[in-house]
Amino acid sequence: MCIVGFVRTGVVKLCLPAWQQDVLIVAVSVALGALLYGTGLHPLFGVPDDPLRRWLHLALFAAICVAELFRRRAPALALIAGFLLLVGDGVLGFSMPMWIVFVDLVYAATLYGPRWLSRKMVPIAALSTPLAVLAAPAFATDWRATVIAGLTALSAVVLPVVWASNVRQHQEMAEAERVKAAQLAKIAELDRTAAVTAERTRMARDLHDVVSGHLSAIAIQSEAVLSRSDADPATVRTVLRSVRENSVRALEEMRAMIGVLRAGGEDEVTAPARLTELSALVESARAGGMRLELRSEVDDPTPIPAAVGLTAYRIIQEALTNAAKHAPDAAARLTIRQDQRALTVEVANELAPSTTEASGTGAGLLNMRERATTVGGSLSAGPAEPGWLVRAVLPISGVNS
Repeated sequence: MCIVGFVRTGVVKLCLPAWQQDVLIVAVSVALGALLYGTGLHPLFGVPDDPLRRWLHLALFAAICVAELFRRRAPALALIAGFLLLVGDGVLGFSMPMWIVFVDLVYAATLYGPRWLSRKMVPIAALSTPLAVLAAPAFATDWRATVIAGLTALSAVVLPVVWASNVRQHQEMAEAERVKAAQLAKIAELDRTAAVTAERTRMARDLHDVVSGHLSAIAIQSEAVLSRSDADPATVRTVLRSVRENSVRALEEMRAMIGVLRAGGEDEVTAPARLTELSALVESARAGGMRLELRSEVDDPTPIPAAVGLTAYRIIQEALTNAAKHAPDAAARLTIRQDQRALTVEVANELAPSTTEASGTGAGLLNMRERATTVGGSLSAGPAEPGWLVRAVLPISGVNS
């Protein structure tokens, strides 16, 4: 609650803690009561005043002011105590300061009380006016007192309840909006974290493809040339040409990845690899000593979406790299089938007697499965004729180009 004071320079707002607000409200009630009782303006309904009656009124007023101190901490008890004291004041003849404090207790009970009490105050306020009209003849015989009693109940009970209910409703709505905003902020943070994690996973997968694909091919081809002392110059030139092509391609892809990561980078990003560049990948594998056979079965010449083409290229690259690592100089077969629904890629290779295809960290197989799953496809890898088979089925329909 902000206490607004007017000074020469404008309006001054003084925001106080809750307990200080209650103390200040009670102090204002005491000052107003002292003014009304001191000037003799406190009686209602024309009840005659005398010194003894006034002192009793003052005692009851002091008690209700003490109850008002608990308007926020125990609003239900404060309201009950205030009502009992108001009834006692009514026996002596209702006084205006008691009603003023009781109005505040009704307001506080509706605003600060438990939810059940706030809901009960609405029907109580609705019944207060007819009950006051019916009870007025017991305290005064003048018909005008009945009218005043109805108006008093309306202003002392109905209006505070309606006002407090409206304020409470707005506070609850504001609190609900704050909770909703906090939840949305938490969801946004989780989404941001998930997006960062997914991007890191994608970049790690791409980096693995570059390192494991091109650089592994370079290492395998270099080792193949160095291990053969009788290699003819034409073979050496072919291998060196393949090593250069893999090096240039690796540099281009690394430069593209750095361009994506650089904030505000204006460099043109290299286009992703596609199946149209498969011939270079096959020649690189053959240059490393692999006896690779390529089979292509296209039943439907429908253009392959870019995402599917890139996925197929990376899977073939990883499968041939694994075959070159674990079964050097072995025979391998690459089969590509395309129909109206899917693109099927198979890489089968022989196994060296001393090695198994399953050896290694397993990151390559995981990356291939993740890539196939990303475009809605599937991948299987395991022992098969003639030794090890990697098979990926990638749907063509329903994938954005």
